[in-house]
Amino acid sequence: MRELTDEMVVDHLPPPEAADTPADVHIPGRHVTATARHPDGRLAVITWSEPKIDPGLLNPALHVIENGQITDLGPTPADASSPAWWGDEIVYLALTPPHLQGGNAVFDQRHRNLTAGLQVCPVDLVQHDGHAPIMVVAAGLDTEFHRLGEGLLARITGAHRPRGGLPIDSIPWGTQERLRYQARDGLDLDGLLVLPVGKTRDDGPFPLVTLVHGGPYDRWTDDFQLHWVPSAQWFAHQGIASFLPNPRGSLGRGHEFAQAVEKRVGQEEWHDIETGIDLLVSQGVADPDRLGIAGWSHGGFMAAWATTQTDRFKAALVGAGISDWPKQIATGEWGAFEAALGDSAEHSPITYAHRIRTPLLIVHGADDTNVPLEQAELLHAATKHSELVVYPGEGHSIRQREHRLDLLNRARRLFAKL
Repeated sequence: MRELTDEMVVDHLPPPEAADTPADVHIPGRHVTATARHPDGRLAVITWSEPKIDPGLLNPALHVIENGQITDLGPTPADASSPAWWGDEIVYLALTPPHLQGGNAVFDQRHRNLTAGLQVCPVDLVQHDGHAPIMVVAAGLDTEFHRLGEGLLARITGAHRPRGGLPIDSIPWGTQERLRYQARDGLDLDGLLVLPVGKTRDDGPFPLVTLVHGGPYDRWTDDFQLHWVPSAQWFAHQGIASFLPNPRGSLGRGHEFAQAVEKRVGQEEWHDIETGIDLLVSQGVADPDRLGIAGWSHGGFMAAWATTQTDRFKAALVGAGISDWPKQIATGEWGAFEAALGDSAEHSPITYAHRIRTPLLIVHGADDTNVPLEQAELLHAATKHSELVVYPGEGHSIRQREHRLDLLNRARRLFAKL
């Protein structure tokens, strides 16, 4: 096993195989989403029942095309992707049944789970003709490469510095640390701490912004934290420390860890986040009177939810977040997946909006179909201390440069009050 930097990965992986694009392939009555070609010409194909995300990816299927003949290999678990040939067999990624929040597993063409019990999470398969496919794996804060059925090949770890050759190399950045801590129930958790530029822990306590990732089946990795969503290195240049937790429900720790938020959104995952904040306060890193919280998508929901659970935050940024789960299930494009997380007013920030004393900056794209704008409008209308910013022409992610700059500067001004 080799320890890799991110610059070494391109040389380490096999070159991508020539592949048909989904637009080149036709399966009557189905929507083609992914293909993989065998060296002998056979084509593995994954289809959806229809192009719409919900219910399309809830009803995927696997097929083989050989000499123009289509053979159906039956329905797959939800969200099937990344088909690859392993000798004469097909493998692919899909969600672990019967749950929609149990994370990814690798399946064979008989739809058997080949990675059951794995304490990490497969995120991609790379076909390597003449060899077993390479499985890209999320492993806590790191990314690993496994030869399917054989084991670990390499790991990317500690790649939190800018890539060589970029102009930003000469800019000073905040020191980034890996964190390990335990939840209230003893569950092992991880995350990141980024300190203000030029500072060490001994210079604390600092104002601290907790940055909650989306998903919830996503994660923070130990890479360079500078993004258009107000990010840790952005805050480091404002003299603010950042805490980036990976609570239960996150990608990278296997099926049970991912599934733990099913029907319990905002419950134990919130306690996991607050326990990390408490730890940093007890260590003298975070000033308990200068705390903020921010997030996008599911992270936006968690930022709003946190302000219904405590008054300890002096400011919160709610980006493209859910405030009303029943309405989100009815109007969002991922309805069935949202229903697997929280299906009642009990899990909705809007239900407890009367508790919110924290000033909120609520930010949303006008054309968001993932989390419709209505979610932001409802939260804004229900809270006394909130500002709503709607970016025209934007979807679930903010794409236009002027809007990104505006968002970063609004976040800077919001958390300057800590």
